Amino acid sequence: MFSKKKNTSKVDAEQRELYENARKRTLQKKRLFQHFIVFLGASILAIILNVVIGFKEDVLVLGYNWFVWVILIWGFIFLIHFFNVLLVNTFMGKEWQAKQIDKLVAKQKEKIAKLQQQVEKDHPLPNKSNQKNFPENNETNERFKPISPDKPDQNNNH
Repeated sequence: MFSKKKNTSKVDAEQRELYENARKRTLQKKRLFQHFIVFLGASILAIILNVVIGFKEDVLVLGYNWFVWVILIWGFIFLIHFFNVLLVNTFMGKEWQAKQIDKLVAKQKEKIAKLQQQVEKDHPLPNKSNQKNFPENNETNERFKPISPDKPDQNNNH
């Protein structure tokens, strides 16, 4: 009545991950468009301030008006943001990351298999012909006798 089993199947986890990925991508694109709108508005405002109103029109940086440099620098930053959201994230998104992880896991499994083969080659497991030499297989050894479940208070001299 009070304890309900939670349905934590793999499908639910995958759907939740897909939803989270879609939510993050949508938020990235929304912020990119917001950045574009602010960039466009600020660029128009800078042009209006300098050309129409005449604010700091005598300030020239390398022969150009200050607003040109503001627009160019901000435009470059916007391009970096654009490439990051729409191009880099498309090519290097969740799928790319999953493929890279799978490749690394496969390489690690290969290395583990090679090490396992080397260990088995250097230290082979005992077979029936040489089991007599190992005390854990000797039934007369008192130390390795199993405790009987019928006699739990049996003294074990270890």
